[in-house]
Amino acid sequence: MKIRTFIVCLLCIFTAEAAMLFFFTFRQKEDGQDTVLVNEAVRSVQQDWGDMAQHENSTGLDYVVLDREGEVLFRTGPGLSESLNAAVRHRDTILDIQIDSETVGKILIYNNTSQMFRRQRESVISFTGAAMLLQCGLCIGYAMYLNRRVIRPFRRLKGFAERVAGGNLDIPLEMDRQNLFGAFTESFDLMRAELKKARQAEAEANAGKKELVAKLSHDIKTPVASIKAASEVGAAIADQEKIRDNYRMIIQKADQINTLINNLFTATLEELQQLPVKPEDIRSEELATLLENADYLHRAVIPAIPDCILYADRLRLQQVFDNIFANSYKYAGTKIRITIREDGSCLTVEMEDSGGGVGEDELPFLKEKFRRGSNAANVEGAGLGLYISDYFLKEMGGGLVVQNGEKGLQVSVRIALSGREVTLNSHTFPLAEQSVLRF
Repeated sequence: MKIRTFIVCLLCIFTAEAAMLFFFTFRQKEDGQDTVLVNEAVRSVQQDWGDMAQHENSTGLDYVVLDREGEVLFRTGPGLSESLNAAVRHRDTILDIQIDSETVGKILIYNNTSQMFRRQRESVISFTGAAMLLQCGLCIGYAMYLNRRVIRPFRRLKGFAERVAGGNLDIPLEMDRQNLFGAFTESFDLMRAELKKARQAEAEANAGKKELVAKLSHDIKTPVASIKAASEVGAAIADQEKIRDNYRMIIQKADQINTLINNLFTATLEELQQLPVKPEDIRSEELATLLENADYLHRAVIPAIPDCILYADRLRLQQVFDNIFANSYKYAGTKIRITIREDGSCLTVEMEDSGGGVGEDELPFLKEKFRRGSNAANVEGAGLGLYISDYFLKEMGGGLVVQNGEKGLQVSVRIALSGREVTLNSHTFPLAEQSVLRF
């Protein structure tokens, strides 16, 4: 309906412009004088000829009255032709004044056709200019409408798709049901919700597998240990070397089985290390977009960001901010204060809520795998958000610092600056080497 209204308005304005231009183009420039008014002027001059000083113009025309010698007897205003030659050059109307069939003078009626034509042209130009300005305003307004209603939603969908592809399924997609693409964006968010359910089911299945591996490792280690112990006793009491060699073989195989079980258990816990991180140079101004995307409940005010070049992976940095904001939403539920400053070889982004923080004895363990604070009771989560964030930042040459602030938990994200040397664990590395470092 809005598109149809916009098109109708443009067509109406275009039609009015075309009509004015057609009228102005084909209208004759020279218009004749009003015959009735001319005759009325001549008749009034004839009536007052004996006393032209008392003559009054009642026609609205501009004219000059001359006697037979060419002297001016009356004029309606300044700037008029006062001689026959001037009147001829200006194409004024020249008529005789006759009294009793005798010509006693002449009346020179001013030709104002050019002035009328100029006024008409100015009117057409003014109308056309106003119509063009109105058209430009409508086009600009409609372009802004398209940007807000079409382009921006598609850009949000692009960023949303990248985050979903990166494995972040916790951040919902903001939607406006009154938008042209409201149902379309809602279907995308439904897809995210279904993917999250599938991912949760997969995580539960993987957790079940890990639990099964842990139970099997424990259950298998017990009989293996018994076999090893019995073999050691048998080897000790055997009186033949061949029998002792058999027992030692059993002990060796038992140790081998035990090593294989330990490797299997370790492999299940190290699956997260397979996440790829590909840092590159990005402008610091892109942080504003990443923070806005993560703060979907709008609980933070983004401050001014120093102008610099960062060395980071956009997707992984987005996941870092998503994890931090999601933790604040779940465990604190308060406003979030953000501070951004350039700190040596890094740009530090500090985020602090007002939830009271956690116990000092729990702080060192918050970045460990499957570790959660005491305030996480009855709150959904696996205890992996800060662990993954810390892993990503280290892979990008930065780091994550978790501590208690003045009012709540303070998380500092340190992002490496491009072209700077980064000091980690008392060692200094050129930034070009950061892509191969492992922490």
